[in-house]
Amino acid sequence: QLQKWLPLCKNLDIIGCYAQTEMGHGSDVSGIETTATFDQSKDEFVICTPTITSTKWWPGDMGRFANHALLMAKLIIEDDGVKNDYGVAPFIVQIRDSDTHRYMPGVECGDMGPKLGYHSKDNGWLTLKNVRIPRNQML
Repeated sequence: QLQKWLPLCKNLDIIGCYAQTEMGHGSDVSGIETTATFDQSKDEFVICTPTITSTKWWPGDMGRFANHALLMAKLIIEDDGVKNDYGVAPFIVQIRDSDTHRYMPGVECGDMGPKLGYHSKDNGWLTLKNVRIPRNQML
């Protein structure tokens, strides 16, 4: 992972943000609702913010600048038809196209607007609908 991601970060090909806090859960990490469900047949995770309260809220640089997010989500793995929750884990999720800066499929995000006394900060919000990422993007 270091060989893949560090050169991209050093070259500023990746501008990242940290997406943990949710609108309905603040910094209660164990209570977040965002899910990363493993699809064994495709060796991918399906990332979802299933409710309005699971909207990622306040991440710095997400509103306009970031093209990737280090996103915290509940790890869900199905075994014999039972969806098992293995707790919160970090995932690297591309949220904007590297060339056009348009949202990736299933991604909606934006700036939260003016911040009192902190106008230069680009705090944003993020929702994800069935965004697929390769398994190797789980840290």
